[in-house]
Amino acid sequence: MTAAAPSPEQDLPETFYLKDYTPFGFEVDSVELTFRLQPSATRVLSRIRFTPKPGAADPRFFLHGEKLTLISARIDGADVSPEITPEGLTCVTPDSSFLWEAEVEIDPAGNTALEGLYMSGGMYCTQCEAEGFRKITYYPDRPDVMSTFTVRIEGAENVLLSNGNPVSQGDGVAEWHDPWPKPAYLFALVAGDLVNHPDSFTTQSGKEVELNIWVRPGDEGKCSFGMQALKKSMAWDEEVYGLEYDLDIFNIVAVDDFNMGAMENKGLNIFNSSCVLASPETSTDANFERIEAIIAHEYFHNWTGNRITCRDWFQLCLKEGLTVFRDAQFTSDMRSASVKRISDVIDLRARQFPEDQGPLSHPVRPEQFQEINNFYTATIYEKGAEVIGMLKRLVGDAAYKQALELYFQRHDGQACTIEDWLKVFEDATGRDLSQFKLWYSQAGTPRLKVTDSFAEGTYKLTFEQTTAPTPGQDHKDPRVIPIAVGLLNDKGEEVQPTTMLEMTEGTQSFVFEGLGGKPVPSILREFSAPVILERDSSNAERAFLLAHDSDPFNRWEAGNALARESRISMITEGTSPDNAYLEALQKLVRDDDLDPAFRALILQPPSQSDIAQALFERGITPDPQKIHDAAETFALVLAQQLANSLPRLYAETTLEGGYAPDAISTGKRALNGRILALLTRLDGGDQASRQYYAADNMTQQFGALSCLMKAEKGGVQSAAFLSQWKEDRLVMDKWFALQVACAAPGQAAGVAADLTRHPLFTLKNPNRFRAVMGALSGNHAGFHHHSGAGYRLLADNLIALDAINPQTTARMCTAFQTWKRYDGARQDLIRQELQRIADQKGLSRDSNEMISRILNA
Repeated sequence: MTAAAPSPEQDLPETFYLKDYTPFGFEVDSVELTFRLQPSATRVLSRIRFTPKPGAADPRFFLHGEKLTLISARIDGADVSPEITPEGLTCVTPDSSFLWEAEVEIDPAGNTALEGLYMSGGMYCTQCEAEGFRKITYYPDRPDVMSTFTVRIEGAENVLLSNGNPVSQGDGVAEWHDPWPKPAYLFALVAGDLVNHPDSFTTQSGKEVELNIWVRPGDEGKCSFGMQALKKSMAWDEEVYGLEYDLDIFNIVAVDDFNMGAMENKGLNIFNSSCVLASPETSTDANFERIEAIIAHEYFHNWTGNRITCRDWFQLCLKEGLTVFRDAQFTSDMRSASVKRISDVIDLRARQFPEDQGPLSHPVRPEQFQEINNFYTATIYEKGAEVIGMLKRLVGDAAYKQALELYFQRHDGQACTIEDWLKVFEDATGRDLSQFKLWYSQAGTPRLKVTDSFAEGTYKLTFEQTTAPTPGQDHKDPRVIPIAVGLLNDKGEEVQPTTMLEMTEGTQSFVFEGLGGKPVPSILREFSAPVILERDSSNAERAFLLAHDSDPFNRWEAGNALARESRISMITEGTSPDNAYLEALQKLVRDDDLDPAFRALILQPPSQSDIAQALFERGITPDPQKIHDAAETFALVLAQQLANSLPRLYAETTLEGGYAPDAISTGKRALNGRILALLTRLDGGDQASRQYYAADNMTQQFGALSCLMKAEKGGVQSAAFLSQWKEDRLVMDKWFALQVACAAPGQAAGVAADLTRHPLFTLKNPNRFRAVMGALSGNHAGFHHHSGAGYRLLADNLIALDAINPQTTARMCTAFQTWKRYDGARQDLIRQELQRIADQKGLSRDSNEMISRILNA
C-alpha cells in the first residue's frame, strides 16, 4: 500500500539533488543587520553588499524568505518591487556591485516551530540550521554563501547577544561584529533577562578569552560543570589538534525550548537547557557525561564546521561526522576509552543499524532530499564518525594528523565537499581513496561472513562482504573494510597481537603462519568497521573470549552475544537461561580488578528491540510480549544466581562522601545501580527504598526510584519525587519519561495518555514531548502491544504536534521505521496509523517525507 496522493491544494514536495548543485551567482561582501525587537512584531533591517560573479551559471538574484512581511526594499537607495513567492523573492539587479536594503517584520512569539527567531519563556533566541535564517530576513540561505556580519540589537532586555566580538553596548542597544566569514545557518541572536556564569581561558598563544554561560535567574548554580567542560575542550583541541580559539569571547546560552541538543553558532553557542545545566542534586551521571560531550562537540565545530563548513547540505556529514569523531576522542581521553567505545557501538546498533536496514536508509552523503531537517540522522552523525575512524585506522595516527593539518591549512574559510576532504588524505598519504569513498555514497550496513581453517601451523581467515539493497540502491560494490584481528591460544594467551587487515574485495582471505595450534580468533577488535559480523561460533568460544580476550570491546561483544543467544533460545525453545553465561557473569561481576564501568556494561542486557531484530534476521517473527517476558525471567534468574554476592557488591560500590562526576566515581555508581536493580528483584525494593530516602544526589535518588517503579513498588516515592521537583523543568522531564518506561506492556499507552493530560505536559516543549512519546516508543512491548493503543496514541500526538513543530514531529516518526519486522496484525495496525497521518490536510513537508518513506517500505 502506498501513501495517499497529495490533495489538490497541496503541491508535491520539491526534491533536491546533489547533481544539480549550482553556485550562487553573487558574492556577499558584507552583511549589516538591525533588529528592533518586539514579541509579535520584530523589525529586521538588512544592508547587504552584493557583487555579481562574472559568468555565473545561474545569474538570477534570488533571496530565500519564508513567513516574512516585506515592509520595504531598495537597491542603491532606490525603491524596488521584487517578485515575492512563499519561498523567497527575485529582483532585477545592476551588473556591478550594489547595496541591497530591506525591512521585514516577523512574529517571534508566534513561531512555535522553533526555527528562525522565536521566543522561549520570554527570551528571544534563534535556530538557523539548517534553513531557519530565511525566516528572519531575505537572504541567500545556503551554506556556501559566506560573509562577515555586523549586528545591531535594539530591545528592552538586559542581555543582547550575537555572533563575534562586542563592538558597543548601551541602554537597550548592543552591536556585535563577527570578523570571520560564515554562512547564515551559523547566525545567532539571544536577548533576554539573563545572568551569566563567567570565567576565562588563556590560549596557547597567550590570548585571554572571556567565557560566559548565560542562564535564567535561578539557574546560576548549574553552570560550573559546563564551564569546566568548555575549558577542558579548549585545552584538548589545542593539545591534540593544534587548534586555537579565534575570538575574544565565547558565549553559551541555555534555552528551554530547542529542537536539537545544541548549536555551534560562531562564538554564541545556543544549548538546549538539558545539555548544559547540571548539578548533583538534579542531574544524573549520564546527564553529566552527555553535557561534557555536547559542549565539546559544539566547541570543536568552531573549526570543523565553522571555519571550514560544508558547500551544500548534502555534505552535512563533512562537519558532523568529523566533529562527532573528535568529541568521541575527547570523551575517551577524559573518561574510559574502552567503555566509551562500547557505549558508542551500543548506540550505533540501536539507532543507526535499524535506519540502515529500513525505509529511512540513506548514504552518509545522500544524493537527494525533500527536507534537509530529516537528514540530521544517526547515519550522518554516528556512521559519519565511524567512517572517519576507519580512515584513521587505515592511514595510521601519524598520517591522520598530517592530513588534518593539511585540511585546516588548505581549506580554512571555505565551504567544502567530501571530495575536498578525501583529497587531503590522498595528498598527505599517496593513497587512492576512490574505493573508500563508497562508504559515503553507498547506503546500508555491510555483512561480513567469516570462515576459517587450520592446517600445519597455518591459519586462514576468509571474509565475504555483502550489502543488501536499500531504497534507490540495488547494487553494492565491495568496500574497503579495516578488520582488526588478534589470535589467542587455548590458554588465553595472545599469539598474534592486533593486526589491521585491509579488505578490498568481495571475498578475501588472510593467512597467519607459524602457529602451534588452531587459535581462537578475536575479530573486529575495537569494532574497527561498522559492519555486521557473521560467524559460526559456539557458546563455549564466546565464553572463552569473554574470559580471556585482551580487547575490551570484543570481550564485551562475546558477553553480549552470549546474552543474545540465551535470550533467543528462551523465546524460541522455551529453555532456561544459559548456565555457562550466568556463571561467566558471576565471575566478571565479582572481579574487583575490572573497571566498574565495564562490569556495569557487562550486566547491561541486549535491548528488547535488539532481540526483535535478531529474531527477524533469522526469519522468526518477533513477539514483543515474549521478548519482554524472557527479559524479565532472565533478570530474575541472574539475581537469584548472584543472591549471595549482591549485598556485598552493593555495599562495596556505594560511595561515601560528596558527589563527584569524575569517571571513576561514575563507573562505581553505574555498577552500584545495576546491582541495586538485581537486588530489588529479590528484596521487593527494601534497599531501593532506603537508598531513595538517603540519597543526596540525583543519580542515586532517580536510580532508586527507577528500581522501585519497575518493581511496581514506587507509587509513594514517585508522588514524593513529583512534589519535590515539580518546579524543576529538567528533572520533571526525567519523571515523565520514567512513568512510561517502567509501565507494564498493557498499561504503557494508558500511562502515556494520562501524562499528556498532566498540567505540566505541553506539546510546545520538545523535551517534554520527547520525554513521554520517546519513552512510549522505547517501551518495546508497551508500544507494540497487540491492542495497537501505543500506535494510535503516538499518531494522535504526531498529528497534533505537526501543526506546531514539524521538525520534532518528523524526527519522532522514526518510531515506526521497523514496522515491517512484526506480525501481520501489528503491521495492519501501524499501516492504518501511518495512512491516517499521511491523509492529514496540510501535513508539513518534514512529516510528509518521513511518513511517505516509512509507509512505502
